[in-house]
Parts: sequence; structure tokens; C-alpha cells
Amino acid sequence: MSEPTPESTAEPAPRKLRSSLAPSDLIFRLVARGGGGLVLLITGGIGIFLAYQAKPTLQTYGWKFFTEQSWQPEANQIGVAAILFGTVVVAAIAIAISFPLAVATALYITEWAPRGLKKSLVAVVDLMVAVPSIVYGLWGFFLLQPRVIHLSRWITDFFGWIPIFKVDTDPDAAVFDGATYASSAFIAGIVVAMMVMPIACAVMREVFDQTPAGEREAALALGSTSWGVVRAVVLPFGRGGIIGGTMLGLGRALGETIAVVMIVSPLFEINWHVLQSGSITISSMIALRYGEAQGSQLNALMAAGLVLFVITLIVNLIAGFVVARSRSGAGTEI
Repeated sequence: MSEPTPESTAEPAPRKLRSSLAPSDLIFRLVARGGGGLVLLITGGIGIFLAYQAKPTLQTYGWKFFTEQSWQPEANQIGVAAILFGTVVVAAIAIAISFPLAVATALYITEWAPRGLKKSLVAVVDLMVAVPSIVYGLWGFFLLQPRVIHLSRWITDFFGWIPIFKVDTDPDAAVFDGATYASSAFIAGIVVAMMVMPIACAVMREVFDQTPAGEREAALALGSTSWGVVRAVVLPFGRGGIIGGTMLGLGRALGETIAVVMIVSPLFEINWHVLQSGSITISSMIALRYGEAQGSQLNALMAAGLVLFVITLIVNLIAGFVVARSRSGAGTEI
């Protein structure tokens, strides 16, 4: 009897499978890839256009463009230090106010709101997202600002020892000088926060709603309270949505224009006193100066727009990286 050869004992090679996409799937894949490529193409085109338009200004002023505070093209003094500082301050105030409101509202709608009220709250939040910026600006200027100046004065009276809450005014004056507290970065930040909160809340709510029911029930079966379920299951599962919604709101806050133009009093210098009148952001400065800009002044505005574009792009890239490393549900433990 002959012994088996190695060729006869070897396992047969797996058969290669070839799958062909249905025409509808092929069309969908092509459309999806085309849409993604188009977004990248448009984004890259915007960046290239701004960089080309900003090149003369950057070549003329160099690093001084980022350190100069004043914006006086007629005096050959152009810089984004003050407007960049104001942009960051307004956005930071907006996020500091909108973040807890967005998380609390999303949790209430998802976890505790009655079924009938939940639908109404979802509709109201979605409607707030669609409200135009100018409406928020009018609301902030005519209704919010006259009332917030008293809050600003109260903060100054009790927390004025903190440099950012200090206001250069006479605390013993017989007449309250409301103009000193009006048109401040603090008021603009509150208005922008009301615009940012619905966007962040909508994203967070969608993620919270996707929390697996089995994990909720398991936590309750182990004796967790309603807040225990939220803390141990819902929040860890929705970590990516919280970060994504917050970063999306931050991008909106950095680029908000009309509402800020209607609230703040333009001031081209770094103002560390957020409760005091005077501030400026990149987008509002472009809106104010674009109509009369020509030649080198227009190139300078394009350079400021390029700075805002790069900052927003960096924020979104960081948000995407953080969300990718903290996928919803990755850290859920019971």
C-alpha cells in the first residue's frame, strides 16, 4: 500500500468568491463617494482661495499680522490679535453657558420627560435651530441686554476681585452707568449660547436615545436609581455625542456674525474685562468692514477669514479625532 503524498494530504485551497453589486447599490456607492469627494473639494477650494487672497497681506506684515491689535489700514496697522482674542472669548462664554444647558435638556427629554411632552420639546428644540441669527440678535439687543447689565453689575460687585470680572467704573456713583456694561462680550456670549444650545442638544439627544435598552434594564435590575442609570449607562454611551455636539456648537459660535454685530461695540484692542463694553470677533469685523474694503484692505479681510477658517478646521479635526477614540458605548459598564 503506497503512502499518501504531501500533495494528497494538503487541504484544498479556499474557493475565491466574487460578488457583484446590484445596479442600485453601485449607484448608491458612487453617489456617496462623489458627495464625500465633493465636500473635500469644496473645502479645499475655499482654503486655497482664501490663502491666495491673503498672500499679499501675509507677505507684507508677516508675523506682525498675528501680534498687532489695531486694525487701521489707512495707518498701515493691521493685525488680528484683538479680534482673535474676542472671537475666542465670545465662543468660550457661549460654550460655558450652552454645554450644561444642552446636556441637561437632552437628558431630560430622553430620560424623564413624559411621552406627550417629549414630542413637543423635541419640536421646540428643532425649531430653535431653524431660527435666523438676526432674530436672536434682535432678542438679545432689545430684551436681553437691558436685563443682563444688572447681572453684570452684580457679578462685578461680588467677584470684581477676579481680573476678568472687573469693570472700570465708579462703584459709588450716584447714577448707575449701564452703558459701561452694555455691548460686552459677556452679553454676546449669552446670545450665541442660546443659538448654540439647540444644535448641541439635538445631537446629544439623538445619541442618548440610542442607548441599548438591555443595558438600562440590567442597571435597574442591579438596583441602580434613575440617576444611576444615566451616570453608569447613558452618559458613557453618549460620550461621543456629547463631544461631537459640543464641538459642532463651538464651530457655530466661532463663526457667528449678525448676532454679534448687533450686540458688541467694536473695540480693536484686547479687552480682558468680559463684562465691560467693547469687543470684536473675526466674523463681525469682516461683516462691518467688507462693504468699504478695496485692494489691500480686502486682502487683509481675506487673511482674517483665513485665520478663522484654519481655527474652525482645527477644531473640527480635533473633534473628529476625539469622537473616533471615544465611540458611543465603548466605555459603558454596569
